[in-house]
Amino acid sequence: MLDLLPPVLVPEYGERLTRDAYKRDFQERDAAIRDADSWKLERLQHFEEEGSPSRDALRRGEWATALRLLENRRDALLATAREDTRKGHRFHRVRVVEKPLSPYLQWELHSHRQRAEYGERIRVVGAEQVASVERTCRLPEIVVLGGATLFQVLYTEAGATLGALRYTDHDLVGSWENYIRRLYEAGDDVRSYFEREVAHLPPPRTL
Repeated sequence: MLDLLPPVLVPEYGERLTRDAYKRDFQERDAAIRDADSWKLERLQHFEEEGSPSRDALRRGEWATALRLLENRRDALLATAREDTRKGHRFHRVRVVEKPLSPYLQWELHSHRQRAEYGERIRVVGAEQVASVERTCRLPEIVVLGGATLFQVLYTEAGATLGALRYTDHDLVGSWENYIRRLYEAGDDVRSYFEREVAHLPPPRTL
């Protein structure tokens, strides 16, 4: 069990961004990163993502199609990996997992395993490992870009993106980067986790 408490986020100290403003700001800051690490913490067990044909197929209950469409994006993943290497940008992701896996999470772990094949650093942490720090509230959804910007991504109860709170305080950004790094160090590599816990599962029965 990981007893390290996460840094406190005070909404009044962040700048609220709409969904579109968050997307634009994220893309601009991500493109400018050079020779730096980024970190992401994923806690929700269901997201309503947009712009993914594979995710749309999952929503329709077409599991085989969803997995086939993931295969179709390999060229895009390779291009992203090459660009990150050129920029010296290393992206790390920590995925908190509850069991039994939600249909969304079962699909996402297929996606994450594929991302790891192209160099993305992804590790899995069981929900039981962070239970002691979630007694009052669940861990937030966090992205730390290039050691300079922290986004707390905001979602509806159904998992649709509302926007984000943006923080740029140096100490706060560094504290969250260190916190996510600690979770990452305690996690399982997504490829070994996938082979052990996901690969044998039948298609999800409900969506």
